[in-house]
Amino acid sequence: MCNPVTLTRHGNCGLVTLFSPPVNALSQPVRSGLAAAMNAALEDARVEWVLLQSGGRCFSAGADIKEFGKPPQAPLLPDVIRAIESSAKPVVAWLHGVSLGGGLELAMACHYRLAAPDARFGLPEVKLGLIPGAGGTQRLPRLIGLEAALDMILSGEPIGTREARKLGLVDGVADEGHTPEAMRLVMAAELAGQGVRPTRERELVATSEAPLAWLAAQREALTLPISGDLAPLKAVEALEAAMTHSFDKALACERELFLECLASPQRQAKVEAFLARGRDSRLLNAGGGGDAARGTTA
Repeated sequence: MCNPVTLTRHGNCGLVTLFSPPVNALSQPVRSGLAAAMNAALEDARVEWVLLQSGGRCFSAGADIKEFGKPPQAPLLPDVIRAIESSAKPVVAWLHGVSLGGGLELAMACHYRLAAPDARFGLPEVKLGLIPGAGGTQRLPRLIGLEAALDMILSGEPIGTREARKLGLVDGVADEGHTPEAMRLVMAAELAGQGVRPTRERELVATSEAPLAWLAAQREALTLPISGDLAPLKAVEALEAAMTHSFDKALACERELFLECLASPQRQAKVEAFLARGRDSRLLNAGGGGDAARGTTA
């Protein structure tokens, strides 16, 4: 099997390219390849910054369903994400197609994000009885604000590039009519020139005067399904942790809540129901919209 992640050098840029068709799912070989490529880029004195991109039709549709229910294999996605965010060299993500679930969590750990005009972004975990489990509930509100983050997580619906740019999820957009391949290195280099900017260190903002009271009201207003799926409540709890705890402690809380959802019979039933609908048994649909959005989530 070919290495799904490669590192090439373009001047002072280390170009890390993920390619694992059909949707660049974040399987163990991909995670391992990402970790190795980042380490190599950091050790190469000629590389001053990194551009993370993917080949094929999308950035990444998330995790690989083949790993669900199996013992976790290192490196775990949260560990890979933390290493990227902690990079001493600026890391810019180029996003095209869809960035869903774990794919978006990976992108949010990069210091800057550039997007194609028709890209889409989402955290659809709640549709499968889950919450984001690799920092999504912690980094998203630091990028777009508490209220917009909760809405995006609870709806599970993807947003387009225009809205993502307005919210602050992406830092730049390739112009219509231009070839992204010809522009992204130039655009990314401009962002990288601003230096390292870890998402975890950004201030978590809220428009509500009393954000904790607002979250409590959102929790009370939730109408839970008859199935007893608790993922929406767990999502609110994870965001409450983001408001009241240090980043590391809140991140650990998110992971615990994610694992609770992962082990729940409601989540298992949703996955089984999905597979019974005749979709590709290797991947979960995470966000709708045809083949380009067929992937997993966390």
